[in-house]
Amino acid sequence: MHPAATSPSDPPTASSARPTRARRLPVALPALVVGVVLGVLASRTGLGPVEGHAALAGDEGQSAAAEASRKRTARPPLDPAEQRDVDLFKRNAPSVVFVRTMAQRMTFFGAQSAEGAGSGFMWDDRGHIVTNYHVVDGAQRFIVRLADQTEYEGTVVGADPHNDLAVIRIDAPKDKLRPVTVGGSDDLQVGQRVYAIGNPFGLDHTLTTGIVSALGRTMEAMSGATISGVIQTDAAINPGNSGGPLFDSAGRVIGINTAIRSPTGASAGIGFAVPSDILSHIVPQLISSGRVIRPTLGIRSIDGRQAGIRGVIVADIVPGGPAEEAGLKPVTQGRRGSIILGDRIIAIAGRPVLTFGDLQRTLADFKPGQAVEVTVASGPPGDEERERTVKITLGEPGPR
Repeated sequence: MHPAATSPSDPPTASSARPTRARRLPVALPALVVGVVLGVLASRTGLGPVEGHAALAGDEGQSAAAEASRKRTARPPLDPAEQRDVDLFKRNAPSVVFVRTMAQRMTFFGAQSAEGAGSGFMWDDRGHIVTNYHVVDGAQRFIVRLADQTEYEGTVVGADPHNDLAVIRIDAPKDKLRPVTVGGSDDLQVGQRVYAIGNPFGLDHTLTTGIVSALGRTMEAMSGATISGVIQTDAAINPGNSGGPLFDSAGRVIGINTAIRSPTGASAGIGFAVPSDILSHIVPQLISSGRVIRPTLGIRSIDGRQAGIRGVIVADIVPGGPAEEAGLKPVTQGRRGSIILGDRIIAIAGRPVLTFGDLQRTLADFKPGQAVEVTVASGPPGDEERERTVKITLGEPGPR
């Protein structure tokens, strides 16, 4: 506790009474009055500061100097890396859209309204917007908001759950449509810079940056489909980024941001994007026919780049599928837990297959039921590797 304060009306105690202060009071009071009078006279007559006010004048001068030192200074030019990032965002942000979805779902309590949100980007000048399948799945109404905040009703023209892709079309004036530039994804390198633009948590046109942290990942889409050849990035991707573009430093779309791996549901530095080579193959089919009819080898595959191996690794085989009938061998596990490498597809119909993108592009030129020659490598990679060619009749993918 603090000692009790003594009010002016309290009688002084023996220890606090100081007679000397009482004797000096009459002197101090006239001095104070004289000082006030002199100050008033000086202000009326325009005289400079009288003696005793020099310290005040000095304080005012210091304050003025301090005020002058706080004036805004011009910003120096951005360094080249900053300027590149700024220019990339300005060029590409108008191509990115905010997709809002609405759905009516029947529950035990009756019809319930549900809303969702995601991102998308302009594919062409005809109003086609590319986004993720899981953004539009189950919704009945789609509102697409452009960078200038204008909104348009959208309709889904095609969807591919296997690669988590969908295309929405809006009826907007051509001068509002700014298609992206699509690049290739087969020549990406781990460590190169990437940029994600999207609408995380509904915060439209947010830019995050990072690098390609891995290539050739395999990911399970929300639809249950397995997607191969996926790009991994540490650029911050959060709920609402789904369907937004992933750019390289040249401003080309190299992927579509699709998923994150996180214990909290927010960005933990591990995001995944479907590569642009898949987009370039799938999106035109969705626009023209609304769906993709793709032939299949009946395998689950891993891009060999992930393990530093040539070709596409046969990770697993669909029972009764074309690959099993042709005698292809998948990856197996030894008795002591070691991994035994199976067959690797290195060519189809004489065309080299070095990546998963090569595999998809080559198969796209054929139809289910067609027979193709598939060159596979087996045995340990390197000098002991053996090659053989088998004929496989392509099948049609079953439901997933």
